[in-house]
Amino acid sequence: MIKTLPAVMACLSLPMAPAMADEGAALYQSHCAMCHMDGAQGQPGRVPPLAGRMGRLSATGEGRRYVAAVLLNGMMGRIMVGDETYAGFMPVFRMLSDTQVAATLNHLARLPDGAGAAPYTAADIAAARMEKLSPPAVTDRRTMPEARLPPP
Repeated sequence: MIKTLPAVMACLSLPMAPAMADEGAALYQSHCAMCHMDGAQGQPGRVPPLAGRMGRLSATGEGRRYVAAVLLNGMMGRIMVGDETYAGFMPVFRMLSDTQVAATLNHLARLPDGAGAAPYTAADIAAARMEKLSPPAVTDRRTMPEARLPPP
């Protein structure tokens, strides 16, 4: 009985990955797509693209903390993405649960081709949630992980 428990637990966890992926896509559609558009392509001059960048940012510890801070605390101010300057405001999504934020970030990290960084967990988001930042403070932190990214 004891030996079968880990096997049963492993089997029970298998359906969770697709369910979490579906949840992340649904959350993106309901909370993010109106600005960042389908496929997270953004709107030139208005809203930056996320596809292709989130996976790269999520590949480093500093980048992971930064993108979690963006979702939890919002963002306000001027940023550069590639050769394009964006100035605006991203709302706070603290009302989402840790599991929902993790699912959304995992969905974004896999765009556009399904490959992504190590998955975010609810525990990752709970730790990030402990630090409350103003939207301008999140924008100020952007230069740190962004500067370390290799060009696309």
